[in-house]
Amino acid sequence: MRRAVARLLQRLVAMVAPVRPISDALWLPTIAHYGFLRALSLQEQAKLRVLAALFLRRKEFTGAHGLEVSDAMAVAIAAQACLPLLHWGEPRQALAWYDDFVGIVVHPTEALALRSSMDAAGVVHHYHEVLLGEAMEHGPIMLVWPAVHEAGQRHSSVVIHEFMHKIDMKAGRADGCPPLPPGFMGMDSVREARRLWRRVWSAAYVDFRDRVRMAERFGEPWPWLDAYGASAPGEFFAVACEAWFVDPPRFAEEFPALVPLLKAFFQPVQPG
Repeated sequence: MRRAVARLLQRLVAMVAPVRPISDALWLPTIAHYGFLRALSLQEQAKLRVLAALFLRRKEFTGAHGLEVSDAMAVAIAAQACLPLLHWGEPRQALAWYDDFVGIVVHPTEALALRSSMDAAGVVHHYHEVLLGEAMEHGPIMLVWPAVHEAGQRHSSVVIHEFMHKIDMKAGRADGCPPLPPGFMGMDSVREARRLWRRVWSAAYVDFRDRVRMAERFGEPWPWLDAYGASAPGEFFAVACEAWFVDPPRFAEEFPALVPLLKAFFQPVQPG
């Protein structure tokens, strides 16, 4: 088994050469720290390692407020960001999903963002929103390091969450329906595939939003998924995806209708 994994790693490295592989000293502690990465097969870990190495070659990390982004921190982010790409073919092709930006800004603590909203009377209200991460369309991704480090707790990963927004934005805006490939789920057209996707996801979103409201107003049990997913369809998609990658068995119990679509999207059958 180990020889087979070594051969696979050599083939993958050859595909992305001359990218320097991530050292054992950095990679093995990352895998050990995050249980959802440790749960991957050895073959999957080998491919993820190559994807992460190429990702690191293409992205630039900046620490905010004096934070120094160490190599270990960068590898932890890269490994989680590349997990959704694991079954999308050749590494360079897979990483094209993230080719609209270069910068990743890492904060040492929660970030505050100035927001504004208009009420029914037309009055504009300004307020600060606490952020653990943010993905900007055609721009950088912001992450808060403690949240990155704690990924896996409460079936969450802020890295996966924000990179799901990036994938969602590939369709134009983060509305919960990412670009779907031709033939998705056996559909004859992309339009039919998007109609199927929206129908299934919309039903799941409405049901989840109703359960959150019942918990807020009447003390009903809180749903398993992060309640932030009830704020918008795009957030429901990102929250659902991070939970799917961190705890697939429990997610399948909670959202069985979404599982076939997530598998078809993230684990497509490769030609040949």
